[in-house]
Amino acid sequence: MERQYILNAIDAALRAGEEILSVYNDSESDFQIERKADNSPLTIADRKAHEVITEFLSSTPFPLLSEEGEHLPYSERKNWETLWIIDPLDGTKEFIKRNGEFTVNIALVCNTIPVMGVIYLPVKKELYFAEENLGAYKLSNIVDREALSLEDLVASATRLPEKNAHDRFVIVASRSHLTPETEAYVEEMKCHHSEVELISSGSSIKICLVAEGKADVYPRFAPTMEWDTAAGHTIARAAGMEIYQVGKKEKPLSYNKQELLNPWFIVKTK
Repeated sequence: MERQYILNAIDAALRAGEEILSVYNDSESDFQIERKADNSPLTIADRKAHEVITEFLSSTPFPLLSEEGEHLPYSERKNWETLWIIDPLDGTKEFIKRNGEFTVNIALVCNTIPVMGVIYLPVKKELYFAEENLGAYKLSNIVDREALSLEDLVASATRLPEKNAHDRFVIVASRSHLTPETEAYVEEMKCHHSEVELISSGSSIKICLVAEGKADVYPRFAPTMEWDTAAGHTIARAAGMEIYQVGKKEKPLSYNKQELLNPWFIVKTK
């Protein structure tokens, strides 16, 4: 896979982040909140980010599957060997709450497997990026890539996972979707570990926390879509982790399925 594509994705994510922040930092903005068919919120920031990413990635030869774009029928999508899967603003609920826990997610998927991923946290200026043969990295305080090459970015970044030794078993869970099944999982883990800590976060940050080594596991017993996980899945895989389907031993999530809804899953070390 050409390395230029990851730079395309990074540039798209950074520019989308600028558009999101232009709305987020406007104290007079009401975000123009709409409701989609599944009753999830949609804001003007989602739309602006989608438009920017679409523009940046249009120079690549791959089709694009975006949460905010047109979802073509599987009869057409099934012929896409390689495609972009993006969530222009993951964590819209966190965006509306103004807690900063939202991300831009861009992934490149090849034959149902995520092979390249970028996650950008606009408020914190933190960038996660990964490619299956490159590894997974985190870069803090990034504002503009400018003329930096991929080698420059890698040299400035921290390779994941970091050595975050902790003396307790850390579970990260959704801030907005803590289900009874998740609570039961936490209680089960308490039977296997002397000390268990539960931390909450929004959006794809949760996957990144496991990839970093700051959390041991992320159980998700609630609905997610492919664009919620594809970028994080790449980062997790490149950091030596995996996203396994619940109830299907050692079977990872796959992408560009006929049904774009993910099964329940757990992010953990391979």
